Amino acid sequence: MKIAVTGASGFIGRAVLAELSRRGIGAVACVPARISTPGAGHRAVALDLHEAAADAFERLGRPETVIHLAWGGLPNYRSLQHVEKELPAQYRFLGSLIEGGTQSLVVAGTCFEYGMQSGPLGEDLPTRPENPYGFAKDALRRELEFLKASQPFALTWARLFYLYGEGQAGTSLLPQLRPAVARGDKSFNMSGGEQLRDYLAVDEAARLLVSLALARCDAGVVNVCSGRPVSVRRLVEGWIRDNGWTIDLNLGHYPYPDYEPMAFWGERRKLDSILGGQ
Repeated sequence: MKIAVTGASGFIGRAVLAELSRRGIGAVACVPARISTPGAGHRAVALDLHEAAADAFERLGRPETVIHLAWGGLPNYRSLQHVEKELPAQYRFLGSLIEGGTQSLVVAGTCFEYGMQSGPLGEDLPTRPENPYGFAKDALRRELEFLKASQPFALTWARLFYLYGEGQAGTSLLPQLRPAVARGDKSFNMSGGEQLRDYLAVDEAARLLVSLALARCDAGVVNVCSGRPVSVRRLVEGWIRDNGWTIDLNLGHYPYPDYEPMAFWGERRKLDSILGGQ
């Protein structure tokens, strides 16, 4: 199977390439600027999705399956760039791949498509995005579903929840905590920490994404999540304990985010059903 990975130089993309290497599978790594070492067995192709030509399918080695992770404008979820720039460019790019001959897409979605809904979130819930990022992702999914009516292909919409691990953006929680410990800070500023979230290590998310790609099923929306709610405070305390760090948490220093509910997590019965509990 010929596989291409977009966003291959990003946080999730690097983990996906590593997982493919672990399985002995080579892929074409689509990156915005050429990288010389995408990983053992992979080939890098420099391609700007916003300027992608009609020959993108050929340039990516005529992939049968594409794991699509590329998306700009993050982590500013409120930027209109997601609607005005990313959405049309992403659809044009993916549409050109399908027209060229790609048979299967695994596309990264976001839990922000669910909006401010609380509790366990299943794939059958209506989407109610409340920021431009969630709206644009949800709109892209709907556009691809319309495209399927005229050009059949397999679509798995991998709705990602919260990920953490090596290579994460510096604005995320763990990359801020680690240097605070290294500096010898006595305390770490954070919110009250009582919000419940669904966290998954990026390496595990990559394993699940690759498994979904290899399944080549027309699964539609699939939550990629742990299925287990955990408070942000408990998560951070676990990182501190597991690493043997010494630092106090200054809880309540920051307000809770107003773009997400206090308690939500993913249901993963569909994911487990597709992958057989892998």
